[in-house]
Amino acid sequence: MKINHLTSAEENLMKLFWKLDTFYLKDIMEQHPEPKPHQNTVSTYLKILVEKGYLSTEKEGRIFKYKTALPLEEYKKFILSELAAHFFNGSGKEIVDFLLSEDFLTEEDLQNSYNLKIELNTTKKKEPELEYAEEVLKTKKSKKGKEKKKKKKEQNKA
Repeated sequence: MKINHLTSAEENLMKLFWKLDTFYLKDIMEQHPEPKPHQNTVSTYLKILVEKGYLSTEKEGRIFKYKTALPLEEYKKFILSELAAHFFNGSGKEIVDFLLSEDFLTEEDLQNSYNLKIELNTTKKKEPELEYAEEVLKTKKSKKGKEKKKKKKEQNKA
């Protein structure tokens, strides 16, 4: 089954739907945080999500009962594979390196959660070199001191 991309509004609604699993329109309206969208807006999104394959419907009398058709774990796999393909050359190693370098994940997390007995070669973030900033920020005294030293050298040479 081909998974389609969701807009941010559709994704926010799907987060609620995954929690509910099966629901009616009235359940959504009750569960949705303030400010609540208009019922027609939610109905439109439900229709779109059914068309995209994220939800399925079952008619019960005059109303529809909705059920999530795509599990959250499948959507996570889809999003992660898209992220990997577009930003990390399809490499899981690059993703882990990035997570470690940005402190989203630590070496301890890897060792404790996955019982890994490995030593990671994490690179520390380099402090920016401030050659020009240091030169600009030097106090006047140090500049005057240099000028005095130059004059003394010139006098000694003469």
